[in-house]
Amino acid sequence: MSDVFEGYERQYCELSTNLTRKCNSACLLSQGDEKKGKLSEIKSGIDEADVLIRKMDLEARSLQPSAKASCLAKLREYKSDLNQLKKEFKRVSSPDANQSSREELMESGLADPHSVSADQRERLTMSVERLDRSSDRIRESRRTMLETEEIGVAIVQDLSQQRQTLLHAHTKLHGVDDAIDKSKKVLTAMSRRMTRNKWIVTAVIVALILAIILIISFKLSH
Repeated sequence: MSDVFEGYERQYCELSTNLTRKCNSACLLSQGDEKKGKLSEIKSGIDEADVLIRKMDLEARSLQPSAKASCLAKLREYKSDLNQLKKEFKRVSSPDANQSSREELMESGLADPHSVSADQRERLTMSVERLDRSSDRIRESRRTMLETEEIGVAIVQDLSQQRQTLLHAHTKLHGVDDAIDKSKKVLTAMSRRMTRNKWIVTAVIVALILAIILIISFKLSH
């Protein structure tokens, strides 16, 4: 899996968790500046989540088929999660959300505090489940990141060992080169001596021949 995709994935999971918490806290606020500020933060976070989803989409489609399928499957889950966040934001940001809820309860005769509590518990349970899913994704991303880091460290150590081996081999080769240079010098010196000795022997032979010729000529003349 791409390291770039995993980076976007971690950012999205953390952002999704924060947005879920902000939506839950915004539900408890009455209309006012505080709620407007909270809704503005949620809106900015959703826009940022949209950007991360698009980045993950582009990165996933550029991967090899073996990694592409799993990344696209995760991406579908994140898109579904983001749609849920958008629905929750729309519900929370509705100006008459609280009033509409009260009117529905009055009309349906469900103004019973036990029913209200049950509805709130159901929403809280859904929010907690979404938080748990986001937390699981964050833990999975961190686990993958740690595994990738361990693999990276192992590769670096292996490369370091290979570098030491290459340096050792280079040192040996350097020593062999020195030995070869010395051998070349010795062979050159021996070749020169052999050439010099050859000329000396040749000169001696020529001198002996000349001496023999002179002796024979001298005897013949007398």
